[in-house]
Amino acid sequence: MYSSSLVQAPAVREPLHAPVAHLVRGGVTEGVHHGSVVVLRPDGEVGFQLGDIEVAFYPRSALKPVQAVAMVRAGLPLDGELLSLAAASHSGEERHLDGARRILELAGLAEDDLRNVPDMPFDPAIRDTWIRDGRGPSRLAQNCSGKHAAMLYTCKLNGWPLDGYLDPAHPLQQAIAEIVEDLTGQRIAAVTVDGCGAPLFSVSLHGLARAAARITTAAPGTPEARVADAMREHAEMASGADRDVAALMRAVPGLLAKDGFEGVEVAALPDGRAVAVKIADGANRARIPVTAAALARAGVEGALLAEFAGEPLLGGGEPVGCVRVVRALDPVPEAACV
Repeated sequence: MYSSSLVQAPAVREPLHAPVAHLVRGGVTEGVHHGSVVVLRPDGEVGFQLGDIEVAFYPRSALKPVQAVAMVRAGLPLDGELLSLAAASHSGEERHLDGARRILELAGLAEDDLRNVPDMPFDPAIRDTWIRDGRGPSRLAQNCSGKHAAMLYTCKLNGWPLDGYLDPAHPLQQAIAEIVEDLTGQRIAAVTVDGCGAPLFSVSLHGLARAAARITTAAPGTPEARVADAMREHAEMASGADRDVAALMRAVPGLLAKDGFEGVEVAALPDGRAVAVKIADGANRARIPVTAAALARAGVEGALLAEFAGEPLLGGGEPVGCVRVVRALDPVPEAACV
């Protein structure tokens, strides 16, 4: 069912990551984060790469914009904040839970129809409030509930079975797999199960960046453009009010960005420039500084990225060091790093 013009699937092997960031404390490097980075030029060619950008990996939630495009292509009629939520790894704010309920109501369904894993809200402060209030895990609070509600709605509209909608052989997941291959330009290397219970497709970091670029450069009104517009205009629904990925989209005009567990980030601009980052050890503290450096490599003005240089390393409650990206990414040493 897939196009024969696709590039073959990326190799499934041990990734050849490279150092991407150093933890510098008191002038001494005490830790090194390895990973891989790719920067695409507006013409789609690789403008910069570090590490292993062609090996198969799991993008985790960074693939959600592609999944949302697949659902819109299959007839999902959402736009605006609800479409942004369909591509979200949300924080569990009340607006996120209310949005997921609204999607389910549009489908004539309820929370009990969801098959994502019950969980507490992702945001630590909200989660603490839930615990104090005696509230337990729920499917709505789990950070993928918007995507799962949209999946059910898509199934309902197409007459596909609601039962088993997470099975990779289900028509919904087959439709999503087809669009993953279409937008990444490569065959899926492997399929497993994501944390929420949905199928997770393995592509390359290069393919992920290519997919993001194709979404942001699509013609107005297309499914790709609708997803990009929704996420950019409602960044707080695609993540959370206080999340770094939302702040990054607000800071850089026209930027579409999505994070994923295990240190993944993808971002793209309307002219086709795109970056994708994988931190090998999954460390969140290196994800945003490395992404910001990659965006600078792509030509984004440094002043727009200043706040994303990374949190300082503390000693006795005072800054004594920093997360500093390697000079291959940023040749100018970080002056503020003690």
